[in-house]
Amino acid sequence: MLLKCHRPSLTAALQTVAGVVPTRTPKEILKNVKLQVGAGKTVLIGTDQEIGIRHEVNGVETDSTGEVLLPTTRVISILRELQDETVELHATERSLTIKGGHAEFKLATEDPAEFPPVQAFEDQTYYTIPAKQLREMIRRTIFATDVESTRYALGGVLLELSPDKATLAATDSRRLAVATGGCQAIGEVAVENTMPVVPSKAMNLIERSLPDNDDQALIAIHANNVLVKSGGSTIYSRLVEGRFPSYAAVIPQDFNAAIDFVVSPFYAAVRQAQIVTNEESRGVDFTFGNGKLTLSSRAADVGQSTIELPIAYEGESITITFDPKFVADFLRILDGGTSVKLNLIDGESPAVLSTEDGYRYVVMPLSRDQ
Repeated sequence: MLLKCHRPSLTAALQTVAGVVPTRTPKEILKNVKLQVGAGKTVLIGTDQEIGIRHEVNGVETDSTGEVLLPTTRVISILRELQDETVELHATERSLTIKGGHAEFKLATEDPAEFPPVQAFEDQTYYTIPAKQLREMIRRTIFATDVESTRYALGGVLLELSPDKATLAATDSRRLAVATGGCQAIGEVAVENTMPVVPSKAMNLIERSLPDNDDQALIAIHANNVLVKSGGSTIYSRLVEGRFPSYAAVIPQDFNAAIDFVVSPFYAAVRQAQIVTNEESRGVDFTFGNGKLTLSSRAADVGQSTIELPIAYEGESITITFDPKFVADFLRILDGGTSVKLNLIDGESPAVLSTEDGYRYVVMPLSRDQ
């Protein structure tokens, strides 16, 4: 099998698929990526047997058909070091030769027939979401997951779909991120799993593979897995076991104060307050009153800080202690000019940060001694 490939395109595609390739596994064959040629397409396939991806490669010229396993790490290293725009791949039953300019590499390969299959997207009924919108929704939620939690459902993102609305939610029990957007059902979609939770690793892979354009992402949810197709990529993932918390029940509805911010100056103040904190004293006091927000932090053997930010609030003074990292995580993913509303009940109750497009972020306060 002989292929002539555009090196930058092949490199980018291989790096995308490598996101699912395990570095440690008892099954050494999984450290490879399968390159498959047929039906006028060249596809890279990778899997750790929980998550898999099929990714089409552009810029390939070939009259061949067949398949070969690429030793992922070494092939990526070769492609990065070569400077030529075009490389040739020549695969035999047990070897792969890569030629570029004045360099030639011959690698031993394993039997592609032993590589586990990765499901293709063949569903006739599914949901569609604009790819750009889905990518933003993932970015707005995935940081709130807890990948180290013994409660498995907290290590993923809840994916709720209806004929006209998509909701993504993530929590680590100390904060909750909820993003919503429009979607469309194609055909009579049967609901096999009404509370599907997609692992964080799969969501990261989906986010990286989605194009930043008006293409549609196709989503098919089954009882134990989900398939997401967009452009030339199809990602398969098993769903997380366990039930996701009833997130709507923990979002407060009534507040005693509402303060409007612009992201950039608010984010700068939070980052400054975060400097004088440590693991033992990670809390920052946020005091709202007299037309200003005062952020105060103090840590033994580090020092103390006071940062002031003018705000449009003249109500009763409220002091609430937050882990500044949690507030910064929310602000970091938003554009600097975005308007944000902070809704408060008192200094002991959850606070809600929100944007005008329906993005909500609930943060639990710390006790004052943290």
